[in-house]
Amino acid sequence: MDITAFDYELPAERIAQEPLAVRDAARLLVDLGPGAEPADHTVRDLPSLLEPGDLVVVNRTRVLPARLRLRRRTGGAAEVLLLEEQADGTWRALVRPSRRLRVGEWLASDDGLLRVELGEDHGEGLRTVHLATSGGRSVLDILDAVGEVPLPPYIHRPLPDPERYQTIFSAGGTSLGQSVAAPTAGLHLTERVLEELSRRGIQVVSLELAVGIGTFRPLSAGKVEDHVMHAERYRIPEATWARLERAPRVVAIGTTTVRALESAAVTGRLEGRTELFIHGDYPFAVVDRLMTNFHQPRSSLLVMIDAFVGSRWRTLYDHALGHGYRFLSFGDAMLLTRQDRWSLGA
Repeated sequence: MDITAFDYELPAERIAQEPLAVRDAARLLVDLGPGAEPADHTVRDLPSLLEPGDLVVVNRTRVLPARLRLRRRTGGAAEVLLLEEQADGTWRALVRPSRRLRVGEWLASDDGLLRVELGEDHGEGLRTVHLATSGGRSVLDILDAVGEVPLPPYIHRPLPDPERYQTIFSAGGTSLGQSVAAPTAGLHLTERVLEELSRRGIQVVSLELAVGIGTFRPLSAGKVEDHVMHAERYRIPEATWARLERAPRVVAIGTTTVRALESAAVTGRLEGRTELFIHGDYPFAVVDRLMTNFHQPRSSLLVMIDAFVGSRWRTLYDHALGHGYRFLSFGDAMLLTRQDRWSLGA
C-alpha cells in the first residue's frame, strides 16, 4: 500500500501545544461502528463506556529527561537526545550537529556535572556516546539535574510542569530503563477515572514498553510494507498476562500497549525486544478496544489504527477535525473497537 493512503490535512492550529488543566477533561471520540456517527464524550466518561469484566491495560513507562543541551570545548552549542542504554554502558543517541562533531570529542553541561564522549557515527544523526558524571553520582541522578523531558518537535511551547508529560502511573527506575516519549493516551487518565473503573468492576493492569524514536518516526519508504520499525523493549508481568487470558475484553490504553501485547502473542515471550509493525490485515490476537490519541499523517501509528478499524479511521478523523478536537500528544483521544469485533456483537 502506498504511504499516500495515510495522508490527511492537519492544520497547524489543531496541534495541541499544551495539555488541558484537568487531564480527564480531554475529549473522547467514541467509534460506534460501521455506518454510525461517532459519539462525543470526555475521558471522564470512559468507565461508563466500558463493561464490567473488561480489563484495561496501561503502559507505565516513565519519560527520561533525555534531552541534553551541551557545549563543545570551543564553546559551540550541541544537543544530545539519549535513546537507549546499551549492555556495555554506552548509549545510543541522536546528536546535533552530528556531522560537525568528531569521534572522541567531548561535550559538557554548563555546570560540569555531565560530560559526553562522542563515539561511532551510525548515520542520520545517530551516534554511540559515553556518559561521564562528576562526584560519583549516578547517570539517572545527573540527568534529573541537567536533562530536559524531550517534547515532540511539533510542540513549540515550553512545558511549565514536566510531570504533565508523565502518566500518573509512570514508574521510575524500572527494569527496562525509561522512555524518550510518553505513552500519550495514558496522559488523560486520573485517579478519579481509575477509581470509577474499579467501582464498576473493571480491572486496570500494567506493562512496560520503553517508547523509542521508532514509534514516532514517519514512514520513510514509498510502500507501507517496506517500512522497518526500530526495536523497543517491553515487559509484561506474568500476573498481567494471566488476567488477560481470563478477560472477556481487553482495552489497551495507547498504541504502545497494543504493540507490547500483540508482540507477546506473536513471540510467546513476556519480555524482550520487538520490531513488530502492525499494518494491513494484521490478525490481532489480544486487544479488543483501544483508547488512543489522534496521530500524524503518514505515521506508523496511523497505519496501526487503519489495521484496527479499517478505512473508517477517515470518518473518525474527519469528524474530529470538523468538531474542534485537539490533535497529537497533548490532544484529545478516541475509543475504538476492533473492526472484526463488530461482527461478533461487541
